[in-house]
Amino acid sequence: MKKDDYIDYWVQIASYDLATAENLFMTGDYHWCLYIGHLSLEKLLKAVFSQKHEVTPPKTHDLLKLAKLVDLKLTEEQAIFYNRVNDFNIEARYPDEKLNFYKIATKEFTEKNFSRIKEEFKWIKSHLK
Repeated sequence: MKKDDYIDYWVQIASYDLATAENLFMTGDYHWCLYIGHLSLEKLLKAVFSQKHEVTPPKTHDLLKLAKLVDLKLTEEQAIFYNRVNDFNIEARYPDEKLNFYKIATKEFTEKNFSRIKEEFKWIKSHLK
């Protein structure tokens, strides 16, 4: 695959994930909405990584690490938010955390955070040529 093909691949699957997260929100699967929302940002950051580097993106789920690797200048507020979204990845995946996350991921909590995920998605995407 050519470099542009890798970038397109990451953007396409990130967009699919964002649409899936939207569907999960609509059906009330709030914890999964936030989990998949995290994945959409992760994959979009990997698209930016693919644009800037000639190697495969690292196998990490850490949004802050990925943002740093692509030299995105996050505000302090963005860094705090990305760190929170990292927690959505962990808390939705592991059973000892999952029950707690089910309680936290109310409609209001999810709506607020998913709205911000969508904003960050657009912002990250704006860094692609």
